[in-house]
Amino acid sequence: MNTPFLFLSCTAPSPTQLGEFLRLIWTFLSLSLFSLGGGNTLLTEYHHISVAQFCWLTASQFSDVYALAEAAPGPSSMIVGLLGMGAAWKEGPWMALVSAYAAELSILIPSTLLMVVACLSWKRLEHSPWRLAFERGLGPITLGILFVVGLKILNTANHGVPGYLVSIVVCVLMLRTRVSPLWFMAVAGLLGGLGIINR
Repeated sequence: MNTPFLFLSCTAPSPTQLGEFLRLIWTFLSLSLFSLGGGNTLLTEYHHISVAQFCWLTASQFSDVYALAEAAPGPSSMIVGLLGMGAAWKEGPWMALVSAYAAELSILIPSTLLMVVACLSWKRLEHSPWRLAFERGLGPITLGILFVVGLKILNTANHGVPGYLVSIVVCVLMLRTRVSPLWFMAVAGLLGGLGIINR
């Protein structure tokens, strides 16, 4: 496995210590209110936190965790539970589970409460020009964030010309056809299994 130079001097803090565990919770609590457009909009920050800042995972492991979270049924924020699990995995499976649940609840609770409050008052602002301006402004912002996230995943997951070619072909086919993404995942998995594309 190729390990970037960054990880040679990078050691993950142990979340079994109360201070580190609380820092993990605070990290995701503070990010929760910034997940405009869904959990994937924070993916670049998740990568920075888990790979560069706290060294919970390597870049390759982050790509695997992202793929697993996207392949599994459920919300895109499932990746946070997996990151929390990765933060405490070396402490054993029980601590990894506690850390996973803590991270997932931390990312979900504030944004969910905010959305409940927003939905309760949104109807009252139905004819307000502020509501229309807000809705129109968030669309381009969310699309821009998702575009940057796509580039980050492309750069993290692909190493070599075959990987980039497969990614570009899949992007074009996703935009031009109605083929299920599961077929693309199956073909990419087969190419990876045969060693045609690798990381």
